[in-house]
Amino acid sequence: MRPMATLSIVTVTYNAEAFLERTLRSFQECLADDPASKNEVEYLVIDGASTDGTLTIAQKYAGIIDHTISEKDAGLYDAMNKGLTRATGAYLWFLNAGDEIHGPKTLARLLGSIKENRPDVLYSDALIVNNAGLPLGLRSELMPHKLPKNIVWRDFAHGMKICHQAFVAKKSICPLYDTTNLSADLDWEIVCLKRAQKTVFLDFILCKYLTGGLSAKRRWRSLADRYLVLKTHFGIFRNLLNHLWIVVRAVLHQAARRIEPTKRR
Repeated sequence: MRPMATLSIVTVTYNAEAFLERTLRSFQECLADDPASKNEVEYLVIDGASTDGTLTIAQKYAGIIDHTISEKDAGLYDAMNKGLTRATGAYLWFLNAGDEIHGPKTLARLLGSIKENRPDVLYSDALIVNNAGLPLGLRSELMPHKLPKNIVWRDFAHGMKICHQAFVAKKSICPLYDTTNLSADLDWEIVCLKRAQKTVFLDFILCKYLTGGLSAKRRWRSLADRYLVLKTHFGIFRNLLNHLWIVVRAVLHQAARRIEPTKRR
């Protein structure tokens, strides 16, 4: 019988035939670079009963996928909860269809850091890419909030500091996602950090993050849900002040980005 995995990677899909292969290929490349990693990593694909070629692609990579589940669900976070509860690894890493492990050596480096540090949470920056897989820049450079190297949950007062795909947590501290809130990943990270005793910043990039997820497609609902999440953790008055700063910061950030191209010329 296979021993418990060190890490479970969970990929949630629904009609993702255009993007799933790049995610699975990035995992395959890591295993080719370090075959021993396969003994330590469990890979799960949680599909929402796709009607396109998603499952055909998953079948193509059946040799590196431990479990593929395809059934109707109540949305992204319901599917992520299924992955969380079914995962047997000591640590969890969520990579959605279209996201990629940053490079062939990334997985081995992540496993090495887990063994060396035994933290509750590991995190890094993320390289944002477009639909064609072309890099747009590091998240910490493109977003108005910077990424602290000694992060605590209170650093999330002004929004999500860590890309969800660049956040790896010990399963024992992970809550279930709130399936009614589009910013449930923000709440999930905050709760994990509240429960964490040891957090490690990784000096290498964990993932390529495909821009344009659920929150981006339903922007206003996501912003309202973000407000509710932060109110829960920081209180009404503090949250109001924080959101005033979020608005100011966003305006200043956009203004700075408009000025930069002019400076380069």
